[in-house]
Amino acid sequence: MSSTFSKRKRFKNWRARRPFWGATLSILSGLIILMVPAQLYEIAAAPGSIIVVGFLLGGLTLIMGVLAYIMPKLSTLFGVLGIFSSVLSIMGALGGFLIGTLLGIVGGSMLIAWKPELAALDSKKQSNSDLIAEKEIASGKEVLPE
Repeated sequence: MSSTFSKRKRFKNWRARRPFWGATLSILSGLIILMVPAQLYEIAAAPGSIIVVGFLLGGLTLIMGVLAYIMPKLSTLFGVLGIFSSVLSIMGALGGFLIGTLLGIVGGSMLIAWKPELAALDSKKQSNSDLIAEKEIASGKEVLPE
């Protein structure tokens, strides 16, 4: 039972350092968007077909979600590109019958809004060093960090 708890705790810690729900919704959106051109490929595959655009934009939405897991510091960029590709997928894949587009917009918005917890810790360290610097300037002598 303790190993299950430790696995849960490790997953919770991993999830806290990444834009988990935004990336998950972006991946789900990409899969839904990719379903439409995959179903139409057998019927409407012809030179000059717009199905290729559906594959490209659905795949791009899917990749933005995966990359948000791998590189969470760039989640804002991936969110913008995910929203862009999911909205444009209306042209080539009917936006996954609009469900994929809506999930892509929500997931991309969550990727844009996500802020890492580590930044809060860094800002606390920075504010502590600023406080020390202010004490040095006010007293006119060097203060050692506590």
